[in-house]
Amino acid sequence: MRHLKTSEAAALLNVSPNTLRAWERRFGFPKPQRSPGRHRLFTHGEVTALRDALQEGLSISSAVSRAREGLTSDPGALFGALVSFDTERADRAIEAALALRSVERSVEEVLLPSLDEVQQRHGTDSAPWAFAARWAADWLRRAQRMAPAPVRDAAILIADASRDELDRDGLYIRAFELFCVRGGIRTLSLSARGVSGVGDALAAQRPDAVVIAGSYLDDDAVARWAYQVRLTAGSLPMAVYRRGGERARTRGGGTIHLPPEPSAAQIQLLELLERHAAARAGERGHGRAEARSSTRAEARQQGRGGQRKHNHDDQNGRRQRQPQARAAAAG
Repeated sequence: MRHLKTSEAAALLNVSPNTLRAWERRFGFPKPQRSPGRHRLFTHGEVTALRDALQEGLSISSAVSRAREGLTSDPGALFGALVSFDTERADRAIEAALALRSVERSVEEVLLPSLDEVQQRHGTDSAPWAFAARWAADWLRRAQRMAPAPVRDAAILIADASRDELDRDGLYIRAFELFCVRGGIRTLSLSARGVSGVGDALAAQRPDAVVIAGSYLDDDAVARWAYQVRLTAGSLPMAVYRRGGERARTRGGGTIHLPPEPSAAQIQLLELLERHAAARAGERGHGRAEARSSTRAEARQQGRGGQRKHNHDDQNGRRQRQPQARAAAAG
């Protein structure tokens, strides 16, 4: 998705940067993101939508309303394409959303709401849902393959406890995976049905946390999988995602329950990983401090032992010299 600096956005709108910042404060639109250096970055789609509205001769307040209306029309376009079984239209609809939003916002503001509407109107046992779910799962996997390489020193293992690709939870899990990968986390997703060979996966991934996602598999099946993980990797931070409210709360004391929205779940998972990393760093620091203390204690003990040996040798030397001195005096 293309972004514009303040000067570029102002030039495209034919206004000064001060005017653009005034519109941002007054109307909250166009709403910039922030670069790592805290500079404003405007979404190209929002700026062009506002420019087109202004070129129609509208006032700034009317132009902002028109631009916002245009940006909120994407879910309807995607929904229409999905229930029409039109792959090309669906692709164009999500591409239009990406021209105006980030990948994360496109997923949460366009893709997932469209899927929810298909599910609510037609049900998950319908042909429209079967088409929509498969199209969305394919798109989310493609987006994950195109994501940048992980930049964080963190990895997670996701146990997918959903039914199949027609399970609504499964699509939210795919979205959560995508957000984690785009957040720089090394992510490996496996079916929670696959218990055999989990140790090999753990050795390859070396995860810092485990997420059990989806509510289709029962607690016993998930418990067998989690037991094998603990048997192989020991105690790892564990979280559940879209596992089901009451059932998830009745088991696994200390388990973190992630919010149902993918972006909120990703943020909370990052916080969990940061706390885990800080705890490990503290343990390593404590271990090093104990090692240094032990080394100093050993050095002191060795020093006292050396001093005792020196005193003992000195006493022996005096005992040996005393007869010699008495003999010399007598002579």
